[in-house]
Amino acid sequence: MTKESPLTLELPWVEKYRPHKLDNIVGNEETVERLKLIANDGNMPHMIISGLPGIGKTTSIHCLALELLGPELYKSATLELNASDDRGIDVVRNRIKQFAQTKIQLPPGRHKIIILDEADSMTPGAQQALRRTMEIYSNTTRFAFACNQSSKIIEPLQSRCAILRYNKLADDQVLTRLLEVCKLENVQFNTEGLQALIFTAEGDMRQAINNLQSTVAGFGMVNDVNVFKIVDQPHPLVIRKMLRSCCSSQDIDNAIDLLDGLWVKGYSAIDIVTSAFKVAKTLPDINESKRLEVIKEIGFTHMRVLEGVSTYLQLCGMLAKICDI
Repeated sequence: MTKESPLTLELPWVEKYRPHKLDNIVGNEETVERLKLIANDGNMPHMIISGLPGIGKTTSIHCLALELLGPELYKSATLELNASDDRGIDVVRNRIKQFAQTKIQLPPGRHKIIILDEADSMTPGAQQALRRTMEIYSNTTRFAFACNQSSKIIEPLQSRCAILRYNKLADDQVLTRLLEVCKLENVQFNTEGLQALIFTAEGDMRQAINNLQSTVAGFGMVNDVNVFKIVDQPHPLVIRKMLRSCCSSQDIDNAIDLLDGLWVKGYSAIDIVTSAFKVAKTLPDINESKRLEVIKEIGFTHMRVLEGVSTYLQLCGMLAKICDI
């Protein structure tokens, strides 16, 4: 065993299995194909990649930079700044401008790349300061912004960039990658465990892999009960029984008993309402108009809980109104 191997074993799985090539990125095939064309052409424009957390925005930019610059130049010709760094106007004036002015010998047609992760957290002043910097150094340096909401990037920066949008990953795409990781790590799992990971991740690959590793570390076996204990969410089967008691048989007493069981276990009102919303979307044996009414009622309760009225009585009221529907 080499000296490096213990360090490799300690890597979080989300880093250990992070893709290093555009071919290995899961989902958003059309957008990734555009990035592959840019990698082949070599002339990268300034770009903004927007989308939900954990779906591969930053990874895609790093893969593109690696394919454009090669492993030798990648480290010296790439600067990454994250939301955890101070990214006020001083950082733009100092670190970013200093890196843009640095002379690095690159192949013809290649540029230095500045990656600004969580760019929607940058102050408006810092974004304004970037406008001129992008224009002055565009011959040698290209900017890549990764953000959750492109609307929080000021218009002048948006007009200077190609905007790519990433969608939430499909369940089968998350499942394929989870199965790969389970095989490589010799993880014991059952079908319900993988379904629970996909249900709780909601298209977020990073969360799915982190929850998988946490479940393995905590319990060893990946099944639905262990997964919901790790992520600390009410079991959707209990929520489903509770909603079906209200919708199918108008049995408010049984629904309240199930709610009591969750409340005693310490789940908060927001946990129960959020899970109820997810479960209601796939509730069987219920017509579409009735389902919409149920979702609407859960939505109103969710709004009240977020406003601070997160009481047991609020949840009982929600169940009573769903029974009335």
